[in-house]
Amino acid sequence: MDFVPSVLVVDDFLTMRRIVRNQLEEIGFRDIDDAEDGESALRKLRSKDFHLIISDWNMQPMTGLEFLKEVRSDRRLKKLPFIMVTAESKIENVQAAREAGVTNYIIKPFTAEVLRKKIAASFAAA
Repeated sequence: MDFVPSVLVVDDFLTMRRIVRNQLEEIGFRDIDDAEDGESALRKLRSKDFHLIISDWNMQPMTGLEFLKEVRSDRRLKKLPFIMVTAESKIENVQAAREAGVTNYIIKPFTAEVLRKKIAASFAAA
């Protein structure tokens, strides 16, 4: 495989970052980086090319939705596939994420297979 997609996992809980990283490795991803908040994620996004963002919704000080809006407002990053992960299944949250330009949405807890399908759909949509 010539194309090796790089993934940025953003979550303020180390345990959740590790879970997502392990699931990504389980489905074949090798180039995985992570960030503990939106600010550090934006710094990483501006210093390296990534092919996918997987971000938690509930983060401080910048929420996942605020982070998504920052990514979408950046000319270089705006088309980057972005998967929002959350324990919240409220329809207004899903709608807010869609309006902000999220590529896909995953409700916790989820399996590696669910993650694989959402990633495949996100790359297909990009």
